[in-house]
Amino acid sequence: MSKAETPATAVDQKYEIAHLKLVPKRHVGRMIAAAIVLVILAAIIRAFSVGQIEWNYVGTFIFAPAILDGLESTLIMTVAAMVLGIVLGVVIAIMRVSGNPVLSYIAVGYVWIFRGAPALLQLMIWFNLALIFPKMGIPGLFEFRTVDIMTPFVAAMLGLGISQGAYTSEVVRSGLLSVDSGQYEAARAIGMKQLQMLRRIVLPQAMRVMVPPIGNEVIGMVKLTSLASVIQYSEILHNAQIIYFANTRVLELLLVACFWYLVVVTLLSIGQYYIERYFGRGSKSVSASM
Repeated sequence: MSKAETPATAVDQKYEIAHLKLVPKRHVGRMIAAAIVLVILAAIIRAFSVGQIEWNYVGTFIFAPAILDGLESTLIMTVAAMVLGIVLGVVIAIMRVSGNPVLSYIAVGYVWIFRGAPALLQLMIWFNLALIFPKMGIPGLFEFRTVDIMTPFVAAMLGLGISQGAYTSEVVRSGLLSVDSGQYEAARAIGMKQLQMLRRIVLPQAMRVMVPPIGNEVIGMVKLTSLASVIQYSEILHNAQIIYFANTRVLELLLVACFWYLVVVTLLSIGQYYIERYFGRGSKSVSASM
């Protein structure tokens, strides 16, 4: 009888895989890290519970008319600034990828200036534009005093929207570049014009790449509108500040403003999920491929 045909001995059977006991891997590091995080969270919650916070003030002002008016102004400013930013972003991105060197250089300069300057600084420049242009219009036909036109709403919308356009243009440009060049060539081969090609071939494919970052930028814009409080635009933080200047309940009013920001951001995040799912239909998800 050869060695291969020899029956397995008791020692050999002991080391067969079927007899080995499965022992789950102990993630000691994870357990320690989770314990540390839980301790820190508990300490933070305790600090808020025993701190000098009059929670009844939070409940009183959470649905106060001034706060709700500020919330409405925040939402209006978010929509207005993002619409302006997206329109400018698409136009600048198309100028950047066009074959016209003049338009391309203008687009590069726009992104360089408005992405480089802080949004707060741009808001203040727009609000004080009357110091540079006292009047606006066509001389001899009609003219308006700039200080009458440049209200806090207009200044905030221009400052936030034009600044946002610089960031959005880069997102749109990355979406346009993500479309295979063969798609452009095929569209031209069947006689499509430039705008028709963009509307029917390129943008529908680029949207899958552009939607997630633009969704994040909308959420960021909600919080960025708080900068408009420095030019007296009555958004939610500005109205909360007016109230706590009167009753000195600073932290309580800040918690009220924080609550409404979280509510708006949560709703927008849910909407972003469904929009991403709509534009990503038919494509294989990353989680499914991993």
